[in-house]
Amino acid sequence: MSENLSAAGQACTISLELNGEHRELQVHPWTTLLDLLRDQLGLAGTKKGCDHGQCGACTVLLDGRRINSCLTLAVMHDGARLTTIEGLARDAALHPLQAAFIKHDAFQCGYCTPGQICSAAALAAENRVSSRDEIREQMSGNLCRCGAYPNILAAIEDALPALRAQEDAQ
Repeated sequence: MSENLSAAGQACTISLELNGEHRELQVHPWTTLLDLLRDQLGLAGTKKGCDHGQCGACTVLLDGRRINSCLTLAVMHDGARLTTIEGLARDAALHPLQAAFIKHDAFQCGYCTPGQICSAAALAAENRVSSRDEIREQMSGNLCRCGAYPNILAAIEDALPALRAQEDAQ
């Protein structure tokens, strides 16, 4: 943290690279990363689902790794690189996972979709899956109450080659 927590309730200054942009932010010590994103920064793509880390609707990428933003305090991530669903697309081009989710109709209500896509982006970067069963296992922390799992799986499978090619090019 940039400033010490000298008294309970005082805001702290943290620095984040948020969706590719440097941000200096004032946050209270009890503010979750999810509440910072939604309430303070107006990034409503990250969803508040269960608020207990059980559904994955709040999944974001922190230094390239997927995390449940409802379970972590914003002050813990001073200096971190944070990517939300809003930061995945580049310029006017959708992220390959966003395009695949549309192509495969991998959503119904869409509530879980941002968390699913962020989790799948990290899954691709981890490069640890080679089968449908492994994708299912690695995505098991992201629930879909509509039951769009077959389409979500198809979208991820479809996007993985493009995502791996992007990683190799970097």
